[in-house]
Amino acid sequence: MDFDFSLSSREVEGRRSRNGWPAGKNRTTIAVLTEIIAFGSIRMSRKTLLAISLLLLPSLAQGADITGAAKVREGDQIVIGNTRIRLSGIDAPSVDQLCLNTTGERWTCGVAARDELIKHADNRTWTCHVRNTDRRGRSVARCEIDGEDIQKWLVRSGWALAYKRVSHDYDADEAAARDMKAGMWQGAFIAPWDWRVRNKKTAILGAVKPPESAHAILLASASGPVAPSPDCTIKGNVNGAGECIYHKPTSRWYTQIKMKISKGTRWFCSVEEAEAAGCRETRR
Repeated sequence: MDFDFSLSSREVEGRRSRNGWPAGKNRTTIAVLTEIIAFGSIRMSRKTLLAISLLLLPSLAQGADITGAAKVREGDQIVIGNTRIRLSGIDAPSVDQLCLNTTGERWTCGVAARDELIKHADNRTWTCHVRNTDRRGRSVARCEIDGEDIQKWLVRSGWALAYKRVSHDYDADEAAARDMKAGMWQGAFIAPWDWRVRNKKTAILGAVKPPESAHAILLASASGPVAPSPDCTIKGNVNGAGECIYHKPTSRWYTQIKMKISKGTRWFCSVEEAEAAGCRETRR
């Protein structure tokens, strides 16, 4: 269906004035679209209208709020309903990222960041103010829990860093966490954005002076295809019932377990570590 409008620009201006619509550069995109559809002097097909609507979606989404209980996927990623949300202004370690603790031993700081956020949120209601959508289709949002800025809490607690490439809102909180040796700052670690593209020259942060072997440990992945160390050869995976199962090298199915973070796998350095993470030994 086509639309054929014949109002002159002067008539459009007159109706705009009578209806109190904003004029000039301050008009919103929605107001402009309304004028085009209702009073324009052009012919417009369905395809044209659809194209304009698609252009408007980012503007409409930017002002939307998402509220509800959240499932925490990582220290800076949650899901509310069917909406995947990336917390804005911060960067937390991935769940397969390894750090060093106060004694220079490896620990899964990415898992710790996720689990600490789960405990802090404690099934409370989130309110997320959406700002835009990233290239992965996630809503980028500033989120609150009972009025508390959750990004601020994560950075001040040392479970995330201020993502200075996009925001300086949490620089002071990061400095406070570093001074208090909170979270990751108690030991040694690689900034999350560096860890994703890591190499042997990647800078190491933290309070602990890293040993010579630090790079080999910190550059490894808790869920990569290769064990992060010769001492960490126990494989953990999640079965169809959602249980975490660990497999020692002598286990029947050990060689068949493919280590991929997308499948919920993880390397463990001891049986005690695996059981502390809630895993049980395979029955085969």
